[in-house]
Order: sequence, then structure tokens, then C-alpha cells
Amino acid sequence: MKAAIMQPYLFPYLGYWQLLNAVDCFILLDDVNFIKRGYINRNSILLNNAAHLFTIPIEKSSQNKRIMDVNLKFSQQEKEKFLKMIFFAYKKAKNFETVYPMLENIVMYHEDDLTGYIENSIKCICNYLDIMVDMKRSSYLKKAKELKGEERIIEICRVIGADIYINPIGGVDLYHAETFHKNNIELYFLQMQGEEVIYKQYNNVFVKNLSIIDILMFNTKQQVKELLEQYTLLKGTLSTQ
Repeated sequence: MKAAIMQPYLFPYLGYWQLLNAVDCFILLDDVNFIKRGYINRNSILLNNAAHLFTIPIEKSSQNKRIMDVNLKFSQQEKEKFLKMIFFAYKKAKNFETVYPMLENIVMYHEDDLTGYIENSIKCICNYLDIMVDMKRSSYLKKAKELKGEERIIEICRVIGADIYINPIGGVDLYHAETFHKNNIELYFLQMQGEEVIYKQYNNVFVKNLSIIDILMFNTKQQVKELLEQYTLLKGTLSTQ
């Protein structure tokens, strides 16, 4: 079974969805510290031909607070304001009529738990894109709690019965094929094809590294599904010594 483990991100970039599409089981790593000014509750959309950072409000948190313990502070008024921003940013996008109602349902979802709110958003978009993946929260798994880093990842794979672990290419220096191999797990890294995925937005110079919202708005469902396949899996290298 192929597995990936990532922190829960709201409306993340394309690579996150490529990872979801590449595995059988996707673990939301919610029993680790919440990182302030990270991408758990924020991302960027295209607004006035430039990247615009949005942030979903949460209750006051500290670096020592786990993601699973963080709650939203996202009022009805703030949700409506956020949707209005998306409306004006993308009302002329070619796939607006299809995507905006889905985003309305996601944003208006009644859930105070940050992980639960994000989990619902991921499931809704996965359903739209026909991504069939079993999703679990790491905090719900019965596992050794004192482990960190690579050992934590291997333990989660053991608990769920995964024999293949896929990580974004950014973790190539964090994880070692030998360690995974000793635990009967094959290690792979997912690398997006090309330096960046380019698609037509408006008649502007392409603005890269935006949220999945931007991709969904400017591409048909079939086009997005094709983008999901634009990656390469690189196998972790075992030492020859």
C-alpha cells in the first residue's frame, strides 16, 4: 500500500494534490506543532493580476500548540467576505460557474476544529477530481507517541500497513532510503515535472505558486486531472557501501 503523510493545508498548491492522487492512504499529520505564518491556514490567489495572500482566522495559538488543538475563529461575516473576494477575483474565469458553488459549500462548512474544516475541504475537492484515497488523521492512530521525524513517519506507515512511502521532493535530505528499507518500506519522492506548471489565467503574465483555487478556476476538471499526472516518482537511493 502506498502512503503519504502531510500536515493539513487549506486549499494547498498543486503538488499536494498530486501526492493525494499518487497514494492509497493519505495521513493528515495533525498531532504536531502548529507553525505560525505557515501554509496550514493561508495561501495565495490571483487578485488584480498579482498573487494575493489570504489567511483564515484562527484562535490565538502558540508554537507549542498542536494542529489538532487549534480552532477556527471564522465568523459568518468573515466567510462571506472571503467568498466575495474569491468571487471578484475569479468571476470571469472560464470554470467559475462550476467551481464557485463548491467553494461556497467548503467555506461555509460549519466546523470549528481547524483539522476537521480542512479535512472536509480536501475531501470535497478530491470528490470533484475523482481522487480515490483513504484519508486518516494521525492523531486517531494508535501509535508510539514519543517518536519524531523519520521514526514517526515509519511508525505511522507500520500502523496503517504501508510498504511504500511517498514524500514531496523537498524532503529528500530528511528521509533516508536505508532506514525505510530496514523497516520493509520503499521510499519515493514526488517531483513535479518541469520547474513549474503553467496554464492560461487571464491575459496576464502567468503568476505561479498559487492555491488550488486558481488551478480549478482556470482549468476544466479534465485539464486539472491531467495536471495531477505531471510528476515523476524518484526512488530513494540505497547506499552502495
